[in-house]
Amino acid sequence: MSHISKRHHEESVTVQASAQVLYDLVSDITRTGEWSPVCTSCWWDHEADAGQLGAWFTGHNELPDRSWETRSQVVAAERGLEFAWVVGGSFVRWGYTLSPADTGTILSESWEFLPGGIAMFDEKYGEEAGAQIADRTKQALAGIPKTLAAIKRIAESIAASE
Repeated sequence: MSHISKRHHEESVTVQASAQVLYDLVSDITRTGEWSPVCTSCWWDHEADAGQLGAWFTGHNELPDRSWETRSQVVAAERGLEFAWVVGGSFVRWGYTLSPADTGTILSESWEFLPGGIAMFDEKYGEEAGAQIADRTKQALAGIPKTLAAIKRIAESIAASE
């Protein structure tokens, strides 16, 4: 069972901002480059669908040794509660959930490598799949606390100015 836990991770931070302010921020994928250490920009594939359940968007990702684009589909879009998407429609699920705290809101970011992603890596990388999956897992786990800290800073700045 331990190998499964390595394919899912979640961390949380308490933010002095309302769940609505936080939701509006994290669901605006065009701002992702402001907080993600890897995804430098995102755009909606069809502007009319922006932020809606089922909408697709493209993200541009950069690391020192490579850059690439992914397409993702929104799988949860409940204002003030949850915003989530699945990369490639079946590979990796990323999401944010919001819950009340004594003061402010608890923002949680989750990441899960889905069976479709494991199968795609097996097909694409063969014997190297395990190492590639481990590398992506390491990147995700390192990036989540950085992302949460940046979102907290931005959201608290917005909330303070309201």
